Amino acid sequence: MATVTAVIDDDTATPAEPRETLGRDVQGRRLPPLKERLYQPMPRDFEGGWIATLAITAMAAILRFWNLGNPVKFVFDETYYAKDAYSLLKHGYALQFIDKPEGAADKAILAGNLDVFKNTPSLTVHPEVGKWMIAAGEQLFGMNTFGWRFMPALFGTLTVLLLIRVVRRMTRSTLIGCIAGVLLAVDGLHFVMSRVALLDIFLAFWLVAAISCLVADRDWSRRRLADSVDRMTEGKIGRWMLIRPWRLAAGVCFGLALGTKWSAVWVMAGFGLLAFAWDLGARRMIGVRHAFWKSALVDGLPAFLSIVLVAVVTYTATWTGWLLHDNAYDHDYASKNPAHGVMKIVPDDFRSLIHYHQEVLAFHTGDYIRNATHPYQSHPAGWPIIARPIGFDAINDIKPGQPGCNTKNGENCLSVISAVGTPLLWWGGALALLAGLVLWIAQRDWRFGVAVMGYVTCWVPWFAFDDRPIFFFYAVTMIPFTVIALSLVLGKILGPARAALQTSTPRRLIGSAVVGAFVVLVVLNFAYTWPILTDKVLPHSAWLNRMWFKSWI
Repeated sequence: MATVTAVIDDDTATPAEPRETLGRDVQGRRLPPLKERLYQPMPRDFEGGWIATLAITAMAAILRFWNLGNPVKFVFDETYYAKDAYSLLKHGYALQFIDKPEGAADKAILAGNLDVFKNTPSLTVHPEVGKWMIAAGEQLFGMNTFGWRFMPALFGTLTVLLLIRVVRRMTRSTLIGCIAGVLLAVDGLHFVMSRVALLDIFLAFWLVAAISCLVADRDWSRRRLADSVDRMTEGKIGRWMLIRPWRLAAGVCFGLALGTKWSAVWVMAGFGLLAFAWDLGARRMIGVRHAFWKSALVDGLPAFLSIVLVAVVTYTATWTGWLLHDNAYDHDYASKNPAHGVMKIVPDDFRSLIHYHQEVLAFHTGDYIRNATHPYQSHPAGWPIIARPIGFDAINDIKPGQPGCNTKNGENCLSVISAVGTPLLWWGGALALLAGLVLWIAQRDWRFGVAVMGYVTCWVPWFAFDDRPIFFFYAVTMIPFTVIALSLVLGKILGPARAALQTSTPRRLIGSAVVGAFVVLVVLNFAYTWPILTDKVLPHSAWLNRMWFKSWI
């Protein structure tokens, strides 16, 4: 249900005329009571909501864990992250591994020989949270393909669960929340990234977790304001909320997202502004004069401390392993380079860590990377329409008669893992985001702000780095917000349940048919692309049938 923000004139509000009777929309129509506009009750189907949530999450888990250990090889950049994770697990910091002859370390590990590390520390060009998460799976199940893919599959599955619950909270509809979960579960890109040991699936999880906490905080704070309405109509001041537990949790999640990949900083900044706008809107709604400045002081400063400062502390804590090991890469920088000026007050360990970050930044922005090319690099302008997906693994020219290749016309086969999003979901989601931008502005529907802000902050910053190889799989952080936008639009097509009870027109029936048909088509589209997502052996012609554009090949 769309939310309309109203500004209540404090001069007209008196104890004899309660504020909740005064709000009107731009057409002059009377709005619902103030308490209801501040906080709408959650659906009452608590048990049913959780049963549906867990059922869809179980479906997502079955898809992601099925045959997870295959192919028995290092896929794409697993060769770096799986080994770095194991080095962290066994040594506490990253070590270089043997590299002569080429691929020697990979072959040794797949053969069961884990003695592949040198005594030389390694510069790793991403923070350590994602690699520690991969290491947890290796600790549980061993240094093998299932072990290093276990945690990506687990956290990819948990992202589905989180998305169901946050969309349910935003829409007050278990049905719309479940639709969101199904759509994310059958997205091809999210599916593939949940089955390989790369970092981006963890980044997506921690970002969704952080936004879920901020949406929960919006409910928590507005419910407290709603409970204070009666006191405020009597001329008393409502309770200001300086300590907000959900925002502290969001700060921790943003810190862990930053500890996975630095690109999370843009999302944190965007949602920091959005959270401030939510607080400002609430204060205007209850009739606070000079709401902007009061909200900046009372809400903005504590929010900065709760989100940004907590995120920085959390991020720093994720480097504990590096800080505790003197042999880690660049740990001795401070001892070799005496401090000058204000840097003298910075402890040597942290000064060395700062220099380490400078080296990582130089790697990502230096001439070396800018001059590099890759056959699968993809410009971010094409990500919303899947202009250039990425192939993670391929075996070409499998001859007829070899395992899985049973062609009768002598046609060769191949097997691939292509990180391609489910096309109907991505294309429908792109349209939904455009509609969401309009609805956010025109109807002031805050829920579309969540989708648009998340999508933009996960996407637009990459345009600044289009002079270096970047890849479509980075867009896995965008798809949860795409699904949010799409679910909200589908909810509007479906229409409110109570409207179906109040009218004789088949509004709800038609909406249900449209929404149901779209979800089924997305599921079928995912099923059609399944073989190229899971390394299945296919005749060459069957593979070409799934490569809908030349740029996909």
